[in-house]
Amino acid sequence: MPVNPMSNDSVNNSGTGGGSENGHPFDLLDNATPEVEEILGDVASQSRVASDLSLPLLTRLEAYEDIYESEVGDTTMVRARNIERQSGLRQLYLKFEGGNPSGTQKDRIAFAQVADALRRNFDTITLATCGNYGVAVAFAASLAGLRCLIFIPEKYHTKRIKELTDFGAEIVRVPGDYEQTVEVSRQTAAREELYDANPGGANTTLQLHAYGEIAYEIYDELRDAPACVAIPVSNGTTLAGVHRGFVSLYRRGKTSRIPRFVAGSSFSKNPIVQAYLKNLPHCEDLHPQRIRESAVNEPLINWHSADGEQALLTVRQSKGWAGNATDRNMMLYSRILREKEGLHVLPASTAGLIALLEAHQREPLPNDRYVAVLTGRKG
Repeated sequence: MPVNPMSNDSVNNSGTGGGSENGHPFDLLDNATPEVEEILGDVASQSRVASDLSLPLLTRLEAYEDIYESEVGDTTMVRARNIERQSGLRQLYLKFEGGNPSGTQKDRIAFAQVADALRRNFDTITLATCGNYGVAVAFAASLAGLRCLIFIPEKYHTKRIKELTDFGAEIVRVPGDYEQTVEVSRQTAAREELYDANPGGANTTLQLHAYGEIAYEIYDELRDAPACVAIPVSNGTTLAGVHRGFVSLYRRGKTSRIPRFVAGSSFSKNPIVQAYLKNLPHCEDLHPQRIRESAVNEPLINWHSADGEQALLTVRQSKGWAGNATDRNMMLYSRILREKEGLHVLPASTAGLIALLEAHQREPLPNDRYVAVLTGRKG
């Protein structure tokens, strides 16, 4: 390996540049590879039923739920023996969410919300996105025959725009940052009575439940809860949802414990991680003008984390921790995972794994089972 990922030399830079200072647009490294063509062939008949407005709602919903259950989730979990040997951490498992249809964990909440929208007789679903989440919702909506209205910050250039439009999504460019774009989408949903699929809204419980499936799948593999689960955080929804899943398992007597939760995110650019490191009582918004976005870190950073309070509480109550990841380290670990474990992941997807391994470097963790959730497949 050309660089020791545990060395201090690899953690003292805050980014790689390529950001959007002065309002200049930039290309994002968010082009997770979808498996759309193969999936469309498998579910064509169910999709025709689900999107046929002339059929009874129950018939359409049954067809759509058949697609959802067969194509989303049940993702691969593998033991990272090569990283174990290098880091000295035993046992390390990688839960690879890139196996979902659009290449990220976002499919879990996208399909869940489209099913909910269909069940509640909505004809349009809306959200704000910078790429991957939009593709997941656009694809899910197209299979159900729902209109999809996607709001995107005008300065972001993503290679996934063509996918969005190929799935029939309507794109609206919004001046401002991601958080402002979420607000525009949310206001539009309220004004026009559309289904609001944005994080932190009325459908948060549904989103948390959908991400809780990750916990059930980890349990199915290990037959108990691991010592720790490490997850990259942006809004904090994935981490909070996985925690909810393990709480449910524990209360039902399925596991002997609830794991410690580890949150990783971009260096000094996420409210959840900053609140933990500064020992703040609550998850506080950051100063938008101090956020430096780059093509690498964009999937992680927010000056406001919609479900940050729940994620921060999860980290603390589980006696976990949070850590920063530099652009340089995220690129490095993406390469290490490709070369050592055969997984092609988005660089931002490695932030939780980095927080876990760097804590182990500072003070060795006890021999146990550890899981890092990798949230996206690299294109």
